[in-house]
Amino acid sequence: MLFLSRFNFRGFRWMKTMIHTIKEINERKDILPNHTLGYQIFDTCFSVSKAMETALAFLTGQEENKPNFRNSTGKYLVGIIGAGGSSLSVAAARILGLYYIPQVGYTSSCAVLSDTFQFPSFYRSTPSDKFQSEGMVSLIQHFGWVWVGTIASDDDYGKYGVKSLRERMEFVNLCVAFSETIPKVYSNEKMQKAIKAIKSSTAKVIVLFSTDIDLGPFVLEVIHHNITDRTWIASEAWITSALIAKPEYFPYFGGTIGFAIPRSVIPGLKEFLYDVHPSKNPNDVLTIEFWQTAFNCTWPNSSVPYNVDHRVNMTGKEDRLYDMSDQLCTGEEKLEDLKNTYLDTSQLRITNNVKQAVYLMAYALDRLSTCDLLEEQRNDTACSHIPDFEPKELPESVCTKLCAPGTRRGIRQGQPVCCFNCIPCADGYVSEKSGQRECDPCGEDDWSNAEKSKCVPKLVEFLAYGEALGFTLVILSIFGALVVLAVTVVYVIHRHTPLVKANDRELSFLIQMSLVITVLSSLLFIGKPCNWSCMARQITLALGFCLCLSSILGKTISLFFAYRISVSKTRLISMHPIFRKLIVLVCVVGEIGVCAAYLVLEPPRMFKNIEIQNVKIIFECNEGSVEFLCSIFGFDVLLALLCFLTTFVARQLPDNYYEGKCITFGMLVFFIVWISFVPAYLSTKGKFKVAVEIFAILASSYGLLGCLFLPKCFIILLRPKRNTDETVGGRVPTVDRSIQLTSASVSSELNSTTVSTVLDE
Repeated sequence: MLFLSRFNFRGFRWMKTMIHTIKEINERKDILPNHTLGYQIFDTCFSVSKAMETALAFLTGQEENKPNFRNSTGKYLVGIIGAGGSSLSVAAARILGLYYIPQVGYTSSCAVLSDTFQFPSFYRSTPSDKFQSEGMVSLIQHFGWVWVGTIASDDDYGKYGVKSLRERMEFVNLCVAFSETIPKVYSNEKMQKAIKAIKSSTAKVIVLFSTDIDLGPFVLEVIHHNITDRTWIASEAWITSALIAKPEYFPYFGGTIGFAIPRSVIPGLKEFLYDVHPSKNPNDVLTIEFWQTAFNCTWPNSSVPYNVDHRVNMTGKEDRLYDMSDQLCTGEEKLEDLKNTYLDTSQLRITNNVKQAVYLMAYALDRLSTCDLLEEQRNDTACSHIPDFEPKELPESVCTKLCAPGTRRGIRQGQPVCCFNCIPCADGYVSEKSGQRECDPCGEDDWSNAEKSKCVPKLVEFLAYGEALGFTLVILSIFGALVVLAVTVVYVIHRHTPLVKANDRELSFLIQMSLVITVLSSLLFIGKPCNWSCMARQITLALGFCLCLSSILGKTISLFFAYRISVSKTRLISMHPIFRKLIVLVCVVGEIGVCAAYLVLEPPRMFKNIEIQNVKIIFECNEGSVEFLCSIFGFDVLLALLCFLTTFVARQLPDNYYEGKCITFGMLVFFIVWISFVPAYLSTKGKFKVAVEIFAILASSYGLLGCLFLPKCFIILLRPKRNTDETVGGRVPTVDRSIQLTSASVSSELNSTTVSTVLDE
């Protein structure tokens, strides 16, 4: 059984992609407009020694003993793309790093390359195997596997990959059944050791860290020993490789899972790949070798060997054949007839990494050519110009990179000032520029954004008309006012009926007017507060309740006198209506006087509250003098208490007289609402605090409206037979329970004597 390692068509595609990308950059006007990128290509032959030889050739430009940073054409060397594997990149980076020659790897994922101390000038466009190892362990945990074997290629890529994997597995309490290596130079003894470990172990899941090229002999051994009952977890280097994904391998490696480099599309690459022919450049030995290998022929007058075969049998004997094909290439061969990985652009993964690596180098050169330095460097650093610059100047050599916006520099104890920690700015502080020593505080009306790199206006909060809560409260306020107006219309239409005239018709109209004022005053609490609205809302509310409660007090005093008459069994003269109206006038004038003093001496003002929430500005009203505010509403509380006490005494009037009970229930609702309001108001913040007060205003207003006027409107509209002079002001037999007197008369049978008191209009 033989394993043939031939021309690497995928590697040739990577090379052509690099050339395609360089040409694309040279044609652009926005990157390096005054410079042209060139290239020189060396074949590492997937060999560490060849990679080191290539690195030295890049440094010397010729076979010299010291570096001059020019290639063999005399052009300046600015950086190196490659090599095509972790072990090759490690070998080259140890040499290139000595002179800070930038090197960008496109498929070198070995975790050790992240060590900036060992490899100060190495960068890459592919993720570190550290992340792949973490992903593999998460995958193993997901399926509930706990007993896993590992196999690695005998190089830096495989060894460091498995090392990182095992450390992560031990951290999450997973067990490694065995750990073997695949020799890079074929060794039957080492290969059989790995195969024996697989066959003898009870582990059915095996993680395989290797490149597709190194994996070839191992695959053949697995087939030879007919190992089919294993689940393989592949590293990114071979999970998508066409060398392994062959139909004849499916019985052994079918179902392999692993993490792949993201697939992408490169516009114009497929056409560029087809545009290849040895006749275009007779000195292009790689293209000639590609043509000869692809079409199994020899290019005329070419010294390039037809093929290089590494024939390896199971005894370990190796033959190298440098043969020239007997068939000559005609140049008429068609690339469309080929079936190899070179022309397959459906799975551009590492190929896209090659493009990104070239662009990384190009953008670094472009920044250098425009002297695009960080602001902190501009005062101390003279701009370098292409080609007169040191390789280490291409994106730097620092202990710690400049802190990004949103962070500040923090002292690292025991280390030089060049080494520091980047500490995120505190809330409300920002650093807009890189490398700031301190974070700057935001203004009173601003706050830091999520990245702490910019001050942005704080969110503004108030109970707005447009939001659902505010709109609902507006509807309730307007609806309440309309209901009160509807009651007023009923009273006006039936103003000459006994029920409306009873117990002071004018006071009833004043109560209705005051309820309109109170429900509509809630509108002043909605919307963005301003000075005039802050002054108007509490004053309007206080005066509205004062008018309402003083009018009710006039009614309750009349009820109180009626009760005294019924108790004393005498016919007394009731309170004259003018006195009830004087009570209302005195109360309202007194309230107006206190409110005027409040507005003149220490009025409410609009206030921006920034203490409750740092990220918000809550627009609210500063009520000014707490003493004045307590005085005006304290007077309303006193009126409410007097109303309740006088009507509570009069509640014992006969059953056919129940206005006292209605007022009693109305005042109970009023007290319950406002007593509940206090703890709710004190426990809320922001716009919800305002909403709680509006709810209390509306609830108490609706309560008074329902208790005082709903029974009367019911009789006026639906039971008009009860709205008569006889029922309201005359005697009604007590046995006739179908007619209930309203707030107009008192009829009581006491010792066969009728006491009838008609309250004045």
